[in-house]
Amino acid sequence: MNNFEALQLSPEIVRGLHEIGIDEPTLIQQKAIPLILEGKDVIGMSKTGSGKTVAFGAPLLERIKLKAGLQVLIIAPTRELAVQIAKELQKFSKYRHCSIATVYGGVAISPQMEQIARSEIVVGTPGRLKDHLDRRTMNLSRITAVVLDEADKMVEMGFIEDINYILNYTPKEKQVLLFGATISTEIEHLKQRHMHQPVVAEAEKHVQEDLLEQYYYNVEQNEKFSLLVHLLKKEEVQRALVFCSARSTVELVAKNLRLNGVKAEMIHGKLSQHKRMATIENFNHGKMPILVASPVAARGLHIENVTHVINYDLSPDPQEYVHRIGRTARAGESGKAITLLSRRDYEAFGAVLNKYRLDVKELPREDFPRVRFETRGRDDGQHSRFGHRSFGPRGDSRRDFRGRERSTSGWRGRSENSSPRNSSGWRSGR
Repeated sequence: MNNFEALQLSPEIVRGLHEIGIDEPTLIQQKAIPLILEGKDVIGMSKTGSGKTVAFGAPLLERIKLKAGLQVLIIAPTRELAVQIAKELQKFSKYRHCSIATVYGGVAISPQMEQIARSEIVVGTPGRLKDHLDRRTMNLSRITAVVLDEADKMVEMGFIEDINYILNYTPKEKQVLLFGATISTEIEHLKQRHMHQPVVAEAEKHVQEDLLEQYYYNVEQNEKFSLLVHLLKKEEVQRALVFCSARSTVELVAKNLRLNGVKAEMIHGKLSQHKRMATIENFNHGKMPILVASPVAARGLHIENVTHVINYDLSPDPQEYVHRIGRTARAGESGKAITLLSRRDYEAFGAVLNKYRLDVKELPREDFPRVRFETRGRDDGQHSRFGHRSFGPRGDSRRDFRGRERSTSGWRGRSENSSPRNSSGWRSGR
């Protein structure tokens, strides 16, 4: 099948997709759309940026009965993703004339009540959806389909009880669709409790290695920022995402990039909704080439044309690495992912390579100038001007993320369970 007409979508939906430049279905769309149109419960697995919103949204729009009340509930882990899903649905449902409400916290609840009352579809975050149920301002008794988008992320964020609470208000007979880039064992409970004989629609779950180059540098913690500035100036960076695991690190790195003459903006979960959406909009339109981000930007957000992903540090969760690098090398374009690896990242990086089959090459140490980095001291308000403290456990500076001993010429030996190393780096995976 090479077009949406062959997938039995109506001319109205196909026309809406065409007007936003979507004419050829992706693999996950080819696999999921027919199953959803048949009314089956579906577990959809594919990489970030593969078109999951169209995969579940287009067939559900086909089955909507206009002016018949709320029929479809889509649950997303973050307000940004909820807004993005709703915007995409509104675009390609243009000729179906469905009403879509977007529901999330941090804003006034009254306008949402009015939207819900006249909508066939609600897209929302678990906490605010639960608020509406508690206030009796949302009736789920006519729901025919529920979508859990980025389901593994919602479990990871602790929303499983809220999801169970919400689904208990829906009819027993309904279609349940569960989508994500990775589906972890932790959501087996949701599958067993809420899905009926689900069918798996699986496309490529990770970025193609021939499109994405993955590298890492071994670097001392107090040299990371100087190396980052060097790379941003050396690489032909058209649009780069710099990922940091902590909000405080995001703020420090973004601030210091600007102090060193690098145009950069930041996004993290504590910014206001308006600020976060405006930042993404500016980045997508090329007004700011560098975006320093917490993991919130790795999952589901509509961020376009990223040429480079740089991991300033790593999350303890190996899946987060996959979601981060999935922001580049999309839609057939090439991309580059670079990880700045200090001792404190070894354990997390080892977990990534043990879990996923990835080809990540080590790059040789380069000469780079040490640049100014402003950070407040513990209690005295002093600032470090060149380099910055090494945070976290010091560990053994002679050992890497595999526990191998390091010699002056590089790494030697390997742990019993590690994969063999070739001359260009580590090819890992089970």
